[in-house]
Amino acid sequence: MRKRLKAKTALVTGAGRGIGRCIAETFAREGCRVWATSRNMDPLGDLGSLDGIHIHQLDVTDAVSVARVSEKIGGIDVLVNNAGHVAIGTVLNCTDADLQLSLDVNLYGAYHMIRAFLPGMLARGAGSIINIASVLSSVSSAAERFAYGVSKGALIGLTKSVALDYVDRGIRCNAICPATILTPGLNARIESSPDPRALRQSIINRHKMGRLGTVAEVAEAAVYLADDKSAFMTGQLLIMDGGMTL
Repeated sequence: MRKRLKAKTALVTGAGRGIGRCIAETFAREGCRVWATSRNMDPLGDLGSLDGIHIHQLDVTDAVSVARVSEKIGGIDVLVNNAGHVAIGTVLNCTDADLQLSLDVNLYGAYHMIRAFLPGMLARGAGSIINIASVLSSVSSAAERFAYGVSKGALIGLTKSVALDYVDRGIRCNAICPATILTPGLNARIESSPDPRALRQSIINRHKMGRLGTVAEVAEAAVYLADDKSAFMTGQLLIMDGGMTL
């Protein structure tokens, strides 16, 4: 069977757990050389033992750190901007710090990464940038996700701008917009609530399919966008929401 990403090199941010980890593992299984990065090294530990995966510490909010990593790694074919922060609250109880951190990670993180790695892609005349956005953005919303929605909406704007500016130079930039995906972090939040069963069901009820998405489903979408089979696709939102926005 053909390995869909054979001979490609990718960098995945926020790869220590959840969606980012699954993307890194799936890319590696598809023949890709993967740089799996995270602000903290501990979650990355065992990833480094897998064939095709290299681990590296990276804080996407620190432009100097990003530039150093870019210099060390060199050119890549695929950039997956997955590192994210979820702030809880409305516009009235969101603090300045909440909003700033959301923008720093969800928007400026992708901005720093693209500025660091896009020049190498342009020099080779090819590259796929995949931003992990959300349906909670300019697509739709949910209660008490003000800062998160603002930052992910801005990430969608970034996606379309980069796609248009470099569409004739071999660069593609797309965004995956999931609804609620069952990750270890979400599961821990549910289980620590006063009524885990009720909270889990209330989250599931947002989705007309009657279930949450899986990290493997998002990883498969990322493989498609990284693969040359999606070469005619740029500036688009791949919405995976279990019918949430219908």
